[in-house]
Amino acid sequence: MADDRRLPRYRVLTGPDDDSFCWRVSEALDLGYELHGAPSLTFSGDRVIVAQALVRAED
Repeated sequence: MADDRRLPRYRVLTGPDDDSFCWRVSEALDLGYELHGAPSLTFSGDRVIVAQALVRAED
């Protein structure tokens, strides 16, 4: 996620509710993001899809 570009202050992560999604959220938290609200969940017919908004304070 991190590179030479400035990180956005707001982002939404989406994906299947699995370990990979949890690691992506954890990585964002390590970069200084904070959870914004509760996660949103939906069922696609064969799996649960989750979305989590994150915000980051201005540098």
